[in-house]
Amino acid sequence: MDFETRPLAAGPDTTFTASEIRSAVQDLLGLEGLPPIVQVGHPVLRQRAAPYDGQLDDTELAQLVERMRDVMHAAPGVGLAAPQLGIPLQLAVLEDHFDVDPVASEIRQRTPLGFFAILNPGYEPEGTATASFYEGCLSMRGFQAVVTRHRDVRLHYQRPDGSAASAGFSGWQARIVQHETDHLQGGLYVDRAELRSLANDAEYSAHWAYPGVDEARRGLGFLNP
Repeated sequence: MDFETRPLAAGPDTTFTASEIRSAVQDLLGLEGLPPIVQVGHPVLRQRAAPYDGQLDDTELAQLVERMRDVMHAAPGVGLAAPQLGIPLQLAVLEDHFDVDPVASEIRQRTPLGFFAILNPGYEPEGTATASFYEGCLSMRGFQAVVTRHRDVRLHYQRPDGSAASAGFSGWQARIVQHETDHLQGGLYVDRAELRSLANDAEYSAHWAYPGVDEARRGLGFLNP
């Protein structure tokens, strides 16, 4: 059976058994080469993923995390959630080592983020500060839009070894954390986006590829003061 059409495509209120999830993961791990990234419109992106509670054995979980990392690197991207591979499980991987212009890094508060995997995550804002920047998604290729997010968050999650963890993140790291955690609740960045800012990649590069969003705000008419 083709991986993209296997029977886990259901609506946002659908629940899956542990055996169904494990079977889907085993199908994915059995593929030759890397699996495709599910694109917007697939129902798995719009349902709350199942909390991880031991549906996979330790080896399967480790292999899934490694496969997700490989897909993220190949894309390339800074995060990938299991639903983006068609697996409705609360698991995501994050990593950011992109070489970004120093001016952009300073304005966006973008610093390297070492690889880690999160299970059953949730976040809460730390303070009231927000930041607005262009953002894209591997499951919505070809477009970017401005999203206003909490500048600082605290993430609560489980590590793959089952231990509980909590950590604070700021700036671009906080943006990645929020983006990937939202995926596991059936959310996409466009749900939070300033829709007047929406641009395809070519138009973004031609007109709005600045470290900040002031030029795009004035030119496209969003986030007016």
